[in-house]
Amino acid sequence: MMKPGPRNSITDVAGFLVGNAQDDDIKTGATVLVGDKPFVAAAHVMGGAPGTRETDLLAPDKTVQEVDALVLSGGSAFGLDAASGVADALRAQGRGFAVGDQRVPIVPSAILFDLINGGNKAWSQNPYKALGAAALSAAAQEFDLGSYGAGTGALTADLKGGLGSASVTIGRFTVGALVAVNALGRATMGDSPNFWAAPFEMAGEFGGQGMGHGFDPQAAFPVKGGDQRNTTIAIVATDAALTQAQATRMATAAHDGMARAIYPSHTPMDGDLVFAAATGAQPLASPEAELLQLGNAAALCLARAIARGVYHAQPKPSDVMPTWSEKFGIQG
Repeated sequence: MMKPGPRNSITDVAGFLVGNAQDDDIKTGATVLVGDKPFVAAAHVMGGAPGTRETDLLAPDKTVQEVDALVLSGGSAFGLDAASGVADALRAQGRGFAVGDQRVPIVPSAILFDLINGGNKAWSQNPYKALGAAALSAAAQEFDLGSYGAGTGALTADLKGGLGSASVTIGRFTVGALVAVNALGRATMGDSPNFWAAPFEMAGEFGGQGMGHGFDPQAAFPVKGGDQRNTTIAIVATDAALTQAQATRMATAAHDGMARAIYPSHTPMDGDLVFAAATGAQPLASPEAELLQLGNAAALCLARAIARGVYHAQPKPSDVMPTWSEKFGIQG
């Protein structure tokens, strides 16, 4: 039977830590997943407007098969600089891919668009390099959900988005998800508090509202007005021993969870991306069957993590959208 891990977090996968850093005046931030040693990583993009760094290197035929960290950031193209701050800090620690007497940290990253969210964007110097370094410095097993890290300034069609995480144990494997929800579409069913991810909720982790009744798909379809540059970016992780090709398959399968939790998802204006990360601690005994189970678990975790990110969003000054708890008068 599948059940959440002890923290219901991606850090239930042993060997991974997560750190957040944010600037509430700018309404933006960065989130870092770092391993205690290099780990296999892959990526799959299904949105039409992605913003990424080092994702080409994650293809199974490329030379480097492991990375040191993964970064999710706000800031649109400016936010790609968060990975530079992480790479500099890791290099100072002596980490990175060995090239002669040099170490080159491999830090793939993805960004979301949060430049029009009520925050003060009149910075004189790109803030994301410092945010990335601060997020790495804060890496721990425990971290905040909602309006923190890369989820600080995130929005959906009608609610604040946020940073979410969830986990599940399946046999001897643990699978977790981490996501910054900044979607063109909705995480809830129309004007109800019911989450699209409701069928997959565990232990009331995002309010226990259930599926609701009288749902009208056409009424629920309206998407974020005004600026339509968005993106939901995520990481799914496991302790299974996966090749880069197998990790790519897990990232691909995890997109099902995004489609279950956001309506619509994978639009031309979203840059929806999923990274996969694997520590290799648990060998596969039956690769075909177990990879199927891991992909399904990753999709389940991602759907739940998306709902949790929106559920835990906190109100802040100059917000342009309400939180889930504000809109529906329910304590999140």
